[in-house]
Amino acid sequence: MSGREVMRTSLQALSANKMRTVLTMLGIIIGVAAVICTVAIGVGASQQVQEQIQSMGTNMIFIMAGSVNRGGVQMGAQATKTLTMGDAVAIKRDVPLIRAVSPGANSGAQVVYQGQNWFTQVQGVGPDYYEIRNWPIERGRGVTQSDVDSASNVCDLGQTVARQIFGTDDPVGKIIRVGNLPFLVVGELKSKGESTFGRDQDDLIMAPVSTVMKKLSGISWLQYINASAISDAAIQPAMEQVTALLRQRHKLRPTEPNDFILRSPQELADAATSSARIMTLLLASIASVSLLVGGIGIMNIMLVSVTERRREIGVRRAVGATRRDIRWQFLSEALVISLVGGAAGIAGGVVGSAAVSGMLQWKTQIPAEAVLIAVGFSAAVGVFFGYYPAQKASQLDPIETLRYE
Repeated sequence: MSGREVMRTSLQALSANKMRTVLTMLGIIIGVAAVICTVAIGVGASQQVQEQIQSMGTNMIFIMAGSVNRGGVQMGAQATKTLTMGDAVAIKRDVPLIRAVSPGANSGAQVVYQGQNWFTQVQGVGPDYYEIRNWPIERGRGVTQSDVDSASNVCDLGQTVARQIFGTDDPVGKIIRVGNLPFLVVGELKSKGESTFGRDQDDLIMAPVSTVMKKLSGISWLQYINASAISDAAIQPAMEQVTALLRQRHKLRPTEPNDFILRSPQELADAATSSARIMTLLLASIASVSLLVGGIGIMNIMLVSVTERRREIGVRRAVGATRRDIRWQFLSEALVISLVGGAAGIAGGVVGSAAVSGMLQWKTQIPAEAVLIAVGFSAAVGVFFGYYPAQKASQLDPIETLRYE
């Protein structure tokens, strides 16, 4: 028998018991759909984490004032006063793997404009901050080096602050009161939305770091420094170079701990992506049990089919069909069930992923390799669980099958 004849005969045999065929496919359909859904959710979660981390900045390195030990008591992060503007200048000048540097200091303040007020964070930044954080200006301009040098009373508003204070009006060019000081609004930042940890990134004001230090916080040291490495691969070497430079500048002995803290959002991204990947594999493994159950269902039905069709097998053998023809006929039936079930499962997985994304507002993404693996796996299930019944059918004695009632 040719391959076309084998396929035609298999389809005729399956269509003779449509309900049984559909129910047999159900295990494969559910298994493939479940695997695709879990993979889509896992990949979408990983991508969302990466996007949120990227929104924090490009190849970002966060250098924060460290802890200090006073009488055996650790004072916690940002307790030291050794991080200075000179350190920020030295990092940009002496560390070749660092592309941009922005010194930083924060202060909370009440913002007032014509009867409207809002409490927010005033973030002291340098001109490189917008590049480091990938934070474009919606209107106006950002903080310049001239503003930092002269400690000017200028600021950029985040979208949340602008909406609370000005509503739909353009804030650029207006004078607002920050604490007890008048500030000229020179720009409005583009919306960033929520951070990875759920904080509203638009609820802030950006002002020259020198202004925040001298006029709002009353400090002469930096609370932190934001920096950006030249590439993703350069983050770790750059952190090592920054550590060596700051230890040298702060005159720390080899036995003394760092009086600063270095962090990179990429570390969080790698950890979160690794966790999402492990969870995706775990859920996909659990979902793949349905495929195993579906394969057992195929074997069960095919064994029943062999028993029911003994006389048919005997007739085919009598008119010249070989053992190989019989084997291929039953194997092709199992393969058709698994492939059609796999195709339906892929469609179900796509629909299910879209439903999850729509109802729960979770980002999902179906990678092409997941679809290919699902098709290959469903075909493998058909061959693996269909081979034994096909082999059993091919080994039946033609004389005994012709006598079968």
